[in-house]
Amino acid sequence: MWIRDRACGDVFQVGQDGHGAVGAQRGAVVGVADEADGDVAAGGEFAVQQSGDLAVASGDDDTHGTNLSARGVALPPLARRRAAGWGSMVRVEDVIEQVAGLAAGGAVVVLSGAGLSTESGIPDYRGPSGVARRHTPMTYQTFTGDVAARRRYWARSHLGWRWIARADPNDGHRAVARLQRAGVVTGIITQNVDGLHTAAGSAGVVELHGRLDEVVCLGCGRRTTREDLDGRLRRANPGFDAQAVAINPDGDVDLDDDQVAGFRVVDCGACGGMLKPDVVFFGETVPAPRVARCYAMVRQARLLLVLGSSLTVMSGRRFVSAAARQDVPVVIVNQGATRGDGYARLRVDAPLGRLVPALADRLCPAGADPVVTVAS
Repeated sequence: MWIRDRACGDVFQVGQDGHGAVGAQRGAVVGVADEADGDVAAGGEFAVQQSGDLAVASGDDDTHGTNLSARGVALPPLARRRAAGWGSMVRVEDVIEQVAGLAAGGAVVVLSGAGLSTESGIPDYRGPSGVARRHTPMTYQTFTGDVAARRRYWARSHLGWRWIARADPNDGHRAVARLQRAGVVTGIITQNVDGLHTAAGSAGVVELHGRLDEVVCLGCGRRTTREDLDGRLRRANPGFDAQAVAINPDGDVDLDDDQVAGFRVVDCGACGGMLKPDVVFFGETVPAPRVARCYAMVRQARLLLVLGSSLTVMSGRRFVSAAARQDVPVVIVNQGATRGDGYARLRVDAPLGRLVPALADRLCPAGADPVVTVAS
């Protein structure tokens, strides 16, 4: 059975429990598209009925607290949906040749998300190894307008940065770099702020949301390294001995208020202005030239390969919808459903550390020239 979310056009398949897709067990569905806001409801109990091509879900969504009763959606016949590739969900062993066939022509643009870095010890928010967001994310307005909030952010990020800085690229990052060196991948867009693509050897990475290892002064625009700031914060807070027990994907950690109360924030060494990590906070927009560059990469691509992103945030999902509008095939590899599944020519549920190296082995085997087919 398939359920289409009319809000965002996604298609979710019911009955693939165990493959990371929307699952079903004895009529209880663990994920149903919510037409009201486009979210995938998770953790609730739902009854699903189907009459012809009409799928109806009812029940309570424990995650969002909403009732999804009587959400009926008319769907085209299953054969036509499968022929269109809507929401296809398959295993690595069954799909590597299909992915390789789509990527063999080269001009592949990679769009990566937090799921690619989980095997480096950095969790995501929504995948199977994800962590629940335990506090409201920092907004640009709060960071610049609230001294206490800014102190709290820097105290928590001071610890979280050390964790991020110790992370090493994993097999998925290295395989992407290998595919780029072989000429298969011609562009990389990442929503991550950890810098692991570059650390793995990839070049020209467009870091959509910035990098945690860089700091910018909001007064004079001077840029410095996070390593330099780390040293200054350590010297300003010699008695700060709080310990991080878990980290969020944005480099934030949880600390009690009494642990941050005495933390001293430092300002720009050149002008005394306010320092901010060079990342895009909520409430900020990605710089227009960066967005334009990404759109240009998608227009020139022969394949958009999404790696480890739930595509929940429009910031990244817009490039998937743009690719679909321009008839650029989209392949999504992610553990769990995504908001872009309805655009995908192929949808693979698999660990990135397995599939991407297998793809690199298939397209650029050791000691051989890259297997790139040039279209006539």
